[in-house]
Amino acid sequence: MSADINKLEQTASQVRRDIVRMVHACQSGHPGGSLGCTDYFVALYFHAMKHDPSFNMDGIGEDLFFLSNGHISPVFYSTLARAGYFPVSELATFRKIDSRLQGHPTTHEHLPGIRVASGSLGQGLSVAIGAAQAKKLNKDNSLVYVLMGDGELQEGQVWEAAMYAPHNKMDNIIAAVDYNNAQIDGSTETVLSLGNLRAKWEAFGWDVLEVEKGNDMASVVAGLDEAKSRTGKGKPVIILLHTEMGNGVDFMMGSHKWHGVAPNDEQLASALNQIPATIGDY
Repeated sequence: MSADINKLEQTASQVRRDIVRMVHACQSGHPGGSLGCTDYFVALYFHAMKHDPSFNMDGIGEDLFFLSNGHISPVFYSTLARAGYFPVSELATFRKIDSRLQGHPTTHEHLPGIRVASGSLGQGLSVAIGAAQAKKLNKDNSLVYVLMGDGELQEGQVWEAAMYAPHNKMDNIIAAVDYNNAQIDGSTETVLSLGNLRAKWEAFGWDVLEVEKGNDMASVVAGLDEAKSRTGKGKPVIILLHTEMGNGVDFMMGSHKWHGVAPNDEQLASALNQIPATIGDY
């Protein structure tokens, strides 16, 4: 299926507006990482994945997605709403009392599109591999996607899972790393260097591809298409997605300081002036 890049870019612009408005309204959340991953989420849900917004928890016959770095929930919720999983108007309840849209996605509110709760980092790859293995056992040829943060790769469980998938020839999984070189305390290089990530994942037996322009829609779409073409060949696939924290809002770009900080009224106005409204604010 060919992608309408212009339409995807328009959707991404609206999702970015949703993100800054949601986080501003409750004065809580993580706008930086959410803005950086917007192009990936939109390309995934509006182009790459085979999925059904009517949502059945077992996901038989459709592609599945798991968000491991769940603190970037604003981009996940906005994308799900814009894709038809629940009313866009519900985005106004983000992080409010009794809302289904909690700071980290949870399952007990039965929010459509959420298949696993997140909180402690480092667990999403294991969950995704389990789902991928279930699909193989069920002779279900659809794919499983998972997104991790780069700082999250400092967790040991990630590397246990990284060993398991190639050993069991889990070639129906496409993992991605939000490779923005930033985490809550600073740069990943300063906190705990990740070294040569491509060499590490290749050493573990993964088929690695890099998307150098993770905030360029055409590049992200091409990367996802290439990743899909590499499935079914005996190896799990991983995308190193080079993104920029806060992409789309100049004063947030490239700064780890917008990990867990909400814009004030003046900053919100500035951000919205930079992000065009395309398909209507909630």
